[in-house]
Amino acid sequence: MRDWYRMVMDGDHNPLSALPRAQRFQIMVFLSLMWTSVFCAMAGAWVFYGELLILHLLLASGVLITGMTFRSARQLTSYRDQRRQDGTARYDDVWGAN
Repeated sequence: MRDWYRMVMDGDHNPLSALPRAQRFQIMVFLSLMWTSVFCAMAGAWVFYGELLILHLLLASGVLITGMTFRSARQLTSYRDQRRQDGTARYDDVWGAN
């Protein structure tokens, strides 16, 4: 269970780990807000409508968006990662990481 939790929630172990920390934080905040909205809408739909279809669609769309985000993070290379032809960096790294 811990491995599953780390795979999704820990920024150093999930597919977003290749991104810079600031960008990783922004994406994780977006995903947390999305999941909060999904669960709140699911609870609201259950109380007011009683429709299981809405619950399943919200859950499935949340899983789909999270999966697409993680998949695109694996394939993403930023401008910072691309070197010039002479091998030097495009700009100085503020944090000192490569």
